Amino acid sequence: MQLGVCYYPEQWPAEGWAEDARRMRELGIAWVRIGEFAWSEIEPEPGRLEWGWLDRAIATLHGEGLKVVLGTPTATPPKWLVDAHPEILAVDEHGRPRGFGSRRHYCFASPVYRELSARIVTVMAQRYGQHPAVAAWQTDNEYGCHDTVLSYSPAARLGFRRWLAQRYGSVEALNAAWGTVFWSQRYRHFDEVDAPVGTVTEANPAHRLDYRRYCSDEVVAYNRMQVAILRAQSPGRPIAHNYMGFFTEFDHHAVARDLDIASWDSYPLGFTQDRAGLADDEKRRWLRTGHPDIPAFHHDLYRGMNGGRWWVMEQQPGPVNWAPWNPAPADGMVRLWTWQAFAHGAEVVSYFRWRQAPFAQEQMHAGLNRPDRALDQGGREAAQVAQELQQIATKTHLRGLRVQAPVALLFDYASHWIGQIQPQGADYSVIHECFRAYGALRGLGLDVDVLPPDADLAGHALIVLPALLHADDALAARLAAGTAQIVVGPRGGSKTAQLSIPDTLPPGPLAALLGLKVTRVESLPPGIVEPAAGLAQPLPLMRWRERVEPAGAVAEACYADGEPALLRHGRARYLAGCPDVDGWRAVFERAAADAGLSTQRLPDALRVSRVGSLTVACNLADEPQTWQPTGAAGALLGGPTIPPHGVAVWQTAPAG
Repeated sequence: MQLGVCYYPEQWPAEGWAEDARRMRELGIAWVRIGEFAWSEIEPEPGRLEWGWLDRAIATLHGEGLKVVLGTPTATPPKWLVDAHPEILAVDEHGRPRGFGSRRHYCFASPVYRELSARIVTVMAQRYGQHPAVAAWQTDNEYGCHDTVLSYSPAARLGFRRWLAQRYGSVEALNAAWGTVFWSQRYRHFDEVDAPVGTVTEANPAHRLDYRRYCSDEVVAYNRMQVAILRAQSPGRPIAHNYMGFFTEFDHHAVARDLDIASWDSYPLGFTQDRAGLADDEKRRWLRTGHPDIPAFHHDLYRGMNGGRWWVMEQQPGPVNWAPWNPAPADGMVRLWTWQAFAHGAEVVSYFRWRQAPFAQEQMHAGLNRPDRALDQGGREAAQVAQELQQIATKTHLRGLRVQAPVALLFDYASHWIGQIQPQGADYSVIHECFRAYGALRGLGLDVDVLPPDADLAGHALIVLPALLHADDALAARLAAGTAQIVVGPRGGSKTAQLSIPDTLPPGPLAALLGLKVTRVESLPPGIVEPAAGLAQPLPLMRWRERVEPAGAVAEACYADGEPALLRHGRARYLAGCPDVDGWRAVFERAAADAGLSTQRLPDALRVSRVGSLTVACNLADEPQTWQPTGAAGALLGGPTIPPHGVAVWQTAPAG
């Protein structure tokens, strides 16, 4: 468990670098990420490489014993490159190039940009690949940020046609898969297929889904190109990419297969206000702490990639600049978020950024230090965490901190795309349904692994599919062959891989496991709640309701009209409507008991995690809360009375 920071030496006078590096070391920083936006400083003119400043910056950090994560600078191609090769720019849905002047102004499908990227990554890796300070690499920065995965450039159109030809083999197979007999959409050859944009009304849903898959595959290929270069020139150094929160525009699992470390950029306050699909009262409730489950959901999502190796590459240290409103974290929250990440198995928590920039687009984004170099509140809390890590290290051996959670929650990017393309209800979101289910599990004190559908599920006592719209035969067979309790949310298995209704109706391949058939669905507008009775707790269902025909399943809860709302068939349960967090919690209590898992309803602002030999409790409330694990000895940090925005850590198992 180590701390890091993001640093931009090119943005500050060189005479201050040594002081910055010394202060980083003294604060307790071990890792420093640099370089990911520096292309124009490395290559100010075509072919003229200026390495001197970067050599000195890396040497300065190395001199203080700091380890460098070196980012490839491809997220920001320089102006001269754009002027020489305007064809590298992404094109929006209206046919307009997305131009120079900010960042991420390139099209993943551009063969020209891929070649230019390979060149700069190669020369950078050749120069620094064996440098003793360069201990890890980051490819690019935040793939797809600012809606840049989907591009409708000429290169993307040609690439899509090639992708379709490889996927389907013949245009006849494509016509059959897409159902182009509908509305006279039949194609004679692949060269007739355009991007699904600019149509009079919605484009063919299978066409849209395949375009999403194609654009995702272009991200995978672009990242794989960079990884191959870095592995050849800098062997033995791990490679990461920094993903984002509630960002689903490409398949992160597919990108992660080529990396060593999954990292993500954690901004709990911004995501609470902007991306989590929360009601206004929830946004107010968690204004200065962030929703308790937003960081944890993503920690567990990214821990489910790369064999469990994951980092926070950017941790919010104060107010940010990009959300609709940007409140400041309550005192203590930067420390709490850091410990929360370690409690979910993070190797490194790296803060963004070392010093707040007084200029350009992010001048309102706080850092560990203010623009005048004085330590800000986030910096003081980071220093406190560094001291606490040392304190705990003297009491226990911190190793083997990753363990399998008892619960697996399955999340699938393609299912999310299906839900976006054909939501049927304006407020339906696959990732938000998964987030609600996750919050219910965490509110019962359960640890969760968020995994892709093809993951190894052995050893999990409870497997949850909150919104897996597409499920294949292989997953159905693995679930049926296991021993875990299973909970499937509404719309599970409702679509084929080509976004059609299964011939046997939903839940498709899951029908035998669940013992039922869905015969009718309806989406419900906001404010409509369909209560179901039969559990010890109320089960309010909203947004979506299904009519289910049992085929062996037995109703455990029913709507007011007597129709089944929650059904059980052996080890499996199925919800015929979308619950809120409390509704999910009522279902999970019953399923967890059947799985032999003990649960405890936690206060809404208290979260508990078990990681290796440690148990960590985080209190996001504005008042103290009392909690400690059963049978625990004295706490390593804090105690059973946890102060507002505070943390307590116990050793609850023998040290590794």
